[in-house]
Amino acid sequence: MPAATSSFLFGLALLCLDFPCATSLSFSLDFSKTGDPCRQELVCKGDASFSNTMIELTNTDPAAVTAMISQGRVWYAKPVPLWNAITGEVASFTTTFSFKIARMPGGTDWGDGMAFFLARYSSDGVLDSNYGGGLLGLFNNANHLKATGDSQVVAVEFDTLRNNEWDISSQHVGIDVNSIKSVVHKNTSSPEMMSSKNLTSGFPMMATVRYDNVTKLLAADLQIDDAFYRVDATIDLKEILHEEMAVGFSAGTAVKKELHQVLSWSFDSTLEEKAAPSPSPMGKQPPVPAMPINTKSKTSKILHVLIPVASASLLATVCLLLWLWWKPKKTVERDFEMGIGPRRYTYRQLAAATDNFAARNKLGDGGFGSVYKGRLPSNDADDGGRQQPVAIKRFSSESSSQGRKEFEAEVRIISRLRHRNLVQLLGWCDSSKGLLLVYELVPEGSLDEHIHSNDTFLTWPQRYKIILGLASALHYLHMDWEQCVVHGDIKPRNIMLDSSYNTKLGDFGLARLIDHGTSPQTTGLVQGTVGYIDPEFVNTFQRSTHSDIYSFGIVLLEIVSGRLPASRQEPPFTLLRWVRGLYCQGLTLDAADTRLRTGDDGDDRQMVRALVVGLWCAHPDPTQRPSVAQAMNAVQSDDAAVLPALSPQMYMQLVAPPSFALDENGTPGSS
Repeated sequence: MPAATSSFLFGLALLCLDFPCATSLSFSLDFSKTGDPCRQELVCKGDASFSNTMIELTNTDPAAVTAMISQGRVWYAKPVPLWNAITGEVASFTTTFSFKIARMPGGTDWGDGMAFFLARYSSDGVLDSNYGGGLLGLFNNANHLKATGDSQVVAVEFDTLRNNEWDISSQHVGIDVNSIKSVVHKNTSSPEMMSSKNLTSGFPMMATVRYDNVTKLLAADLQIDDAFYRVDATIDLKEILHEEMAVGFSAGTAVKKELHQVLSWSFDSTLEEKAAPSPSPMGKQPPVPAMPINTKSKTSKILHVLIPVASASLLATVCLLLWLWWKPKKTVERDFEMGIGPRRYTYRQLAAATDNFAARNKLGDGGFGSVYKGRLPSNDADDGGRQQPVAIKRFSSESSSQGRKEFEAEVRIISRLRHRNLVQLLGWCDSSKGLLLVYELVPEGSLDEHIHSNDTFLTWPQRYKIILGLASALHYLHMDWEQCVVHGDIKPRNIMLDSSYNTKLGDFGLARLIDHGTSPQTTGLVQGTVGYIDPEFVNTFQRSTHSDIYSFGIVLLEIVSGRLPASRQEPPFTLLRWVRGLYCQGLTLDAADTRLRTGDDGDDRQMVRALVVGLWCAHPDPTQRPSVAQAMNAVQSDDAAVLPALSPQMYMQLVAPPSFALDENGTPGSS
């Protein structure tokens, strides 16, 4: 083999050994569109099975002989890297799944519940459980209060039957650490939420579980229609679980029975694998034995044939991988660099602009990275190289598939949009060291910092101006651009304010393009931010302008009231339900932030109209929601007839849950 080729391969091998890398795992499973996943992506044990469009975790036949006690477990067929024994690095992950707990046909009782779990990975099975019902398929009678060794497990439980020994209520979500007795829990059957929005209400539910390797915080968010619950706990997973873990679901029933159905599931994790420390220069290395040379031996002849063939194959494989890696990046670069617009920066330029991403320059953290302030030369040739302040979004890891999707979605979409109420994208960087986006720096920060802070206060005229600016941006996205842009994550944190408190809508990582007049998109993930996600989107997995309108309505209620869409305190608080109640009593103005009540009748009328329009936008029937233009006409008009008369009865009716025999998809997500 030529010496040059040998040197190239040897150098390439050194590069592969020397450079830090990241292990990531990402999948999205839509059970309505696949074959039997129990024979492909998943391992299904016990009574777990695939049934047409969903995974059934427990026995679905009440007359079956084994129906007295039923338990089932499902987990991803491949091991998930959790931590690296050499470097000590631990993975961060986000998983989202939609599921349903339904009554057994002909049944009248509920029990016992299901869980999402992390446990030891084994090719032949995970978890050591021989007891169904109240232990949710996670434990057995010997270890249910203190699991040890290979039986250790961390789980998020959705419990529907009270076991007096360890449960706090008949319905709750909790986090379990080596015990069926939850370390934290949240009651989902409190009187405040009534009986219509709990684990057994019949609604498809959406849960997102996140783990942060820095804070060691495991957090679970549960959405049931417009009700929201959250539990979190600080857990060092490295101290509990093996380097490779199994991720999946389990459930159990006993005398009382119910159905436990997983409708879709996505998972995204990244384990940064820093380079292992080099051996001490003082350490003695064992001598390398000399290779005897015998050109006449049979082995030598075989090697003379195999080495060139193997080397050529390796070279071809490496070239193919390099081409596959390079091709999409060049395609992205070519698409981004056509015409005017954002420019490409090098990683070194952006690192220098932020003092190497110094902590003092950090503006905040988002779902897929951090944002830093910096200074870069202006793109405007007339400015003579003037330094301009910028905001630089640094994605946490290029190896995160969802992070790259968000990066490319932001650049492809926002780089082509031009509107005074949209944040301007100035540039981007796609390098081996990371993915970065450069925006104009909007000096007053995000809207949530103002309406939920005691340090700043926005007057009603300022808030009214922000509402109109947000509506203008949405109308442009939905109607005025060449394609319809569904933003997908409208919330105060993504609404920036310039020095004059003008609206600047940003963060297009979840945005999607839809041709005008076409049907809603069925997505692979239910993504967004809990509290602002359209319940109909969770039910049908169809994203449309109606989804944005719902989020817009919640934001209107939040701007006027100064209250978050949901509270983790006891009893649980839901802004939409609270404003609905006041509206039905004829006390709509009582929902306004008391600091805004100055006695000005004109301001009071505007606040009432904004609140009513917020309720209209969040109508439980998407087809009854207004367009942005209709909503703004109602907000700005003094004609009372323009405001809709919202029937109190419509809020008392449950939206019929979909059968899920039609369209569903993946699972959510997000930060």
